[in-house]
Amino acid sequence: MLLHLSTWQEVEAYLQQSKGIIFPIGSTEQHGPTGLIGTDAICAEAIAAGVGDATQAIVGPTINVGMALHHTAFPGSISLRPSTLIQVVRDYVTCLAKAGFSKFYFINGHGGNIATLKAAFSETYAHLEDLQIPTQQVQCQVANWFMCGSVYKLAKELYGDQEGSHATPSEVALTQYVYPNAIKQAYLSPEVASGHRIYSATDFRVRYPDGRMGSNPALATPEHGKQFYDLAVKELSNGYLEFVNAE
Repeated sequence: MLLHLSTWQEVEAYLQQSKGIIFPIGSTEQHGPTGLIGTDAICAEAIAAGVGDATQAIVGPTINVGMALHHTAFPGSISLRPSTLIQVVRDYVTCLAKAGFSKFYFINGHGGNIATLKAAFSETYAHLEDLQIPTQQVQCQVANWFMCGSVYKLAKELYGDQEGSHATPSEVALTQYVYPNAIKQAYLSPEVASGHRIYSATDFRVRYPDGRMGSNPALATPEHGKQFYDLAVKELSNGYLEFVNAE
């Protein structure tokens, strides 16, 4: 059940059965020479839709732009500042908490969002209390699909150390499965940078000149993507049900 394809009456009826909602959140950032700029949002959106179908949960609109300031020296990358993303999450949750939702499950596709999301949850709880909105049952949780145990295990089995940490073959494979008509081909140098700390956007591009971080996305296939999708949907469906049913 997608929120944007529902009527308010359908949402009202849903709230009689469940107080949970899933939000896909990703990023709009470079993913190396063969990775789609929308990779993180595409992955989160596809998996969230699968989890929603499996659990009969409502799925909110995808937050496509996340915290990716360190990628903005590459053309096409868009980022919110951490303070902006915190306010976006706070406003989303506040509106829906007023309507009766209390369990907010963010399926995340971008590692750079994690710290900001956790800060946003703390800001949101405080904001709701300031508004004197009952907050005892309002809970937010972030679930990173790429950190699912089953996903991590398969990535290591398929790619070993060539999985890397950005523009990875696992995430590229998932986008290839979701959008087979958008598979990209490009030269990938066998020498790929890895292990550098992340500072400014300009420094990031100097240290990671083609955008990859220790990865070899040439190993990705749509068939691998289907495997990652199935594993993530299964694991996060269980995670969502545990979260939404917990006292």
